[in-house]
Amino acid sequence: MPRMKTLAAALLVLAQTAAAEELYATFETSAGKIGVRLLPGDAPGTVRNFTELAQGKKAWTDPRTGKKAKKPLFDGTLFHRVIPGFMIQGGDPLTQGAAIGAATTGDGQPFGTGGPGFEFADELKLGQKLFAKACVLAMANHGPDTNGSQFFITEGFGDAVGQLEPRACPGQAKGGVCGYTRFGEGVCGCDLVGRIARAGNSRTRLEKVVISSKAPTCK
Repeated sequence: MPRMKTLAAALLVLAQTAAAEELYATFETSAGKIGVRLLPGDAPGTVRNFTELAQGKKAWTDPRTGKKAKKPLFDGTLFHRVIPGFMIQGGDPLTQGAAIGAATTGDGQPFGTGGPGFEFADELKLGQKLFAKACVLAMANHGPDTNGSQFFITEGFGDAVGQLEPRACPGQAKGGVCGYTRFGEGVCGCDLVGRIARAGNSRTRLEKVVISSKAPTCK
């Protein structure tokens, strides 16, 4: 009986530990909510960067002013680049507070070119199949190890988005693997991805990103 109690206690601790490690992001948009389970076990640095920017815990440089900021980066931004059947892209601080449908800032900076003033490395391994299903959250980039704040959520999957999967690139990336770092997978509201994509560039606002240990329902 004591051994059974010890085993039960150990299992309870494991269950509580697993539950404590669960981390979610809810994208509250002008079209509704998209809930994502974050994957710190696969991409710890990427998840940490995203959650800290979302919560205003990490300093970043506002590309509109060149000044340091420490406030939620994603609040009030736009899904500035969308491709039906493929993905929706957001996270450019240049779009924060911009008018629906705009393509540039007031002084002509094109949306899609902004970032937080720093870049960090990819978290990839060869042989991974990261985009086998839809509603995957990943970092956008402009080459190996150039992650910042821009992200995308997929509508397409499998062979239709095969170009996103990790591939060998000796000498180009620090780890010798190029691609797009996956750091989350959808749990609710994924039907909105297609709707946002079909609405067009900069037609949907990301009002805020809520980070929580509780699974979202998107209601």
